[in-house]
This record gives sequence, structure tokens and C-alpha cells, in this order.
Amino acid sequence: MARPRVSELFEQEPPHWGGRGDPYFWREMAEQLADAPWPASTEALQRLLGETFERLSGHPLDYDTWIYLARHAHGGMSSGMVSPEFWRDTAIPELLERYRRRRSWPRWLRR
Repeated sequence: MARPRVSELFEQEPPHWGGRGDPYFWREMAEQLADAPWPASTEALQRLLGETFERLSGHPLDYDTWIYLARHAHGGMSSGMVSPEFWRDTAIPELLERYRRRRSWPRWLRR
């Protein structure tokens, strides 16, 4: 049986975003984590997500202003803008909750 991958947590996109670049950044994070093995703990996942965010955006999660990423600019005034606040307060907590729910499934359902 295939082991779960972190990218599975990204399969359902949030209904709302912080910035216009966030949907593209979400997909980029999922692609980057496509082969990442299932973390052993919530803390390990949180660390992995924070490190991946920083590597891809060039800024830490606690960065206090929006981040412009030209590769995610597809037109419009705020195009390409990624909101660290959205990632800190919404996206990452949601991904962690999905992880916790998945871990609580019986072992045979996780396969």
C-alpha cells in the first residue's frame, strides 16, 4: 500500500485566500511536498511547512508584510501577493488540523 504524502493535505483548497498569489503558492507548496514522507508528529509537519514557506517565498512565516512573488503574478493590481498572515492564521492551522484528523483514522483507513 502507498504511504500517505504531505501533498495529500493540500488536495482541497481553502474557500478564501489572503492574497491573489496565495492560490498559486498553495499549489506550489503542494508540488514541493509531493514526495515528502508523512511526518511523525504535528510539530514535525509544522516545522516542514514553515521551512518550505521560507524556502519558496524567501521570507519567514512571521514576516509582517505581504510578499510579492513575480512567478505568481498573473494580472491585476495585487497579483502575485502572498499573505504570511493568511498562512500563519488560516492555511497552516487548517493543514495541521487535516493532519491530526488523518492521524486519528484507524490504521487500515490511512492506507
